[in-house]
Amino acid sequence: MRRGPGGEASLRRRRGPARLWVAVAALVAGTIWLCSSSSVGLLGASYRVQDVDVNKLWRTADSNGWRASSAPRTYWPPPPTESESSGYLRVRCNGGLNQQRSAICNAVAAARIMNATLVLPELDTNSFWHDESGFVGIYDVPHFIKTLKYDVRIVMSIPEITLNGKTKKLKAHQIRPPRDAPVSWYATVALEKMKKYGAVYLTPFSHRLAEDIDDPELQRLRCRVNYHALRFKPHIMKTSSEIVNKLRSEGHFMSIHLRFELDMLAFAGCIDIFTPHEQKILLKYRKEHFAEKLLVPRERRLIGKCPLTPEEVGLILRAMRFDNTTRIYLASGELFGGKRFMKPFKAMFPRLENHSTVGPGKLEENTQGLAGSAVDYMVCLLSDIFIPTYDGPSNFANNLMGHRMYYGFRTTITPNRKALAPIFIDRAQGRTTGFEQRIRQVIFNTHFGGPHKRIHPESFYTNSWPECFCQTNARNHEDRCPPDNINDVLESQFQSEEEMEEARTTNQTDSIGQTEETMI
Repeated sequence: MRRGPGGEASLRRRRGPARLWVAVAALVAGTIWLCSSSSVGLLGASYRVQDVDVNKLWRTADSNGWRASSAPRTYWPPPPTESESSGYLRVRCNGGLNQQRSAICNAVAAARIMNATLVLPELDTNSFWHDESGFVGIYDVPHFIKTLKYDVRIVMSIPEITLNGKTKKLKAHQIRPPRDAPVSWYATVALEKMKKYGAVYLTPFSHRLAEDIDDPELQRLRCRVNYHALRFKPHIMKTSSEIVNKLRSEGHFMSIHLRFELDMLAFAGCIDIFTPHEQKILLKYRKEHFAEKLLVPRERRLIGKCPLTPEEVGLILRAMRFDNTTRIYLASGELFGGKRFMKPFKAMFPRLENHSTVGPGKLEENTQGLAGSAVDYMVCLLSDIFIPTYDGPSNFANNLMGHRMYYGFRTTITPNRKALAPIFIDRAQGRTTGFEQRIRQVIFNTHFGGPHKRIHPESFYTNSWPECFCQTNARNHEDRCPPDNINDVLESQFQSEEEMEEARTTNQTDSIGQTEETMI
C-alpha cells in the first residue's frame, strides 16, 4: 500500500486576513512549543485543597516537556495517483457537527488504509439542526484538500467514465460498515468491494472505524485531519474571533458547555427534577428516539449519568472560589425547563454570555444551525478555561477536550459527576456540613487538561496522547520530537517520487499537480 508523506509545515498553512485570525494565530503558535504553567504540582504528594490557588487555573496545564506533533515519524509514502488508486470512497457522516467531524477523520484514515481516492465527505442533513450546509458550507474545502495532499487524494465527486462509447457516472456500491470496524475490515471486505465496483459508499459513517489502532501513524493522520485540515469557513472564524476578542478585552474568561437540553436529558433518563408535564415531554421524546430501557433517575445520578444542572455548575465554581466577576461564555442549545434552572446560576455568576449576546450584532442566518455550533466550538477552544457538564456521549465536549489538549494543554476542568452526586444529594436533603470542602476535594483531583494516559472508555478524540505528542527531552526513542526539517525532507521525498513516476510514464497526463487543479 502506498502512502503519502504528511508534513507539519503544510499542515500549518492557515493564512487569511490578519484581522480574522488574531486569536487563532496566538493559539496555533502554542502548538509549536507548549509552555509549562504555574499549575504544576496541584496534585503533588503534598497536595492540600486549601493550598490551591484557583487563579493558576487561568494558565495552561503543565506540559511536562510534551508538545503537539502529528507529523509522520517513519517513512510515509505518497498517496496513489489516479491510475494507482484502488477506487473511490464515498461516506455519509451522520450525527451532529462534532460526530461528523470525527467521522471525517475516520474517512481519511479509511481511504489511506484502502489506498483509495476519497470523495469529499457528505454531511447528513441533521434532524436536530435542520441544516443542509454540507461540508462546503461549514469547512474550508481548498484548505482541507491542500493540507492532506501528502496523505490522501481527495476529489469533489466521483468522475464520469466512458464505457462502450457512452459516458456515465460511476455508481458506488453501498455498504453499511460495522460499528467500530477494525482496520482489517477496510483492508479486506471493503477493499474487495471497491476493486469489484470501482467505488463504494459507506453509510451511515458514525463510529465506523475503531478508535484503538495499533498503527501510531494512522492515529497521527487522524490528528492532522482533526486539528489542522478541518478549518471552518472564514465567516465562522471571523465571528468566533470577534467574540473571543470582546470577551478577552476585559481579561480572562471561561467557557461552559451546558448539556441541559431535551435530547440529552431524555437520553440520560434524569427526569425526577422536572414537573409532571415536563416529565411527560421527556418520556415521550425518549420513547420516540431511543431504545426502551428502564431507567431510575436516582440510580442514574449516583453512577454519574446525569448532566449537571446550571445551579450545580454555579455551586462548583463558587466552591472552587471563583468570584461573581468571572466572565463566562455559555455554549448550549435551548435549555430544557426554562429560566427557572438558570436563575440560581445567574444569581451566583451574573456575567454570562453566549454567541447571541456578545456576537457582532444579530447573528446572520448563515451562523445559525451547524455554523452556530461551530462558533461555540471555536470560542470554547480559545477560552482560558473550559468546563464540560456532560462529557459522554457528548461529541462536542469530548472533541473540545482533545482539541484543547493538542493546542497547548489548555486548562479543562472536568467534574467527576459520579463523585459529586452524593454530595449534591446530601445538600438537597439538608446535609450541608463541609459541602464546599467536599466539592473542592473532588474537583481538584484532576489533570486539568495536562498529558495523561488514555484509559477506556476515554476516547482517542478526547485524548490523543501520546501518539500525537512528542517530548523535547524524551528518554524513549518513540517519544522524541521529529527533526525540525522533517517536513522539507518529506516534501523533497514526495517530489522525487513524483518526478520518477513522470519519467516512467511520459505519456501520463494525470500528474499530481494537474490532479490538484481538478480537485480544487
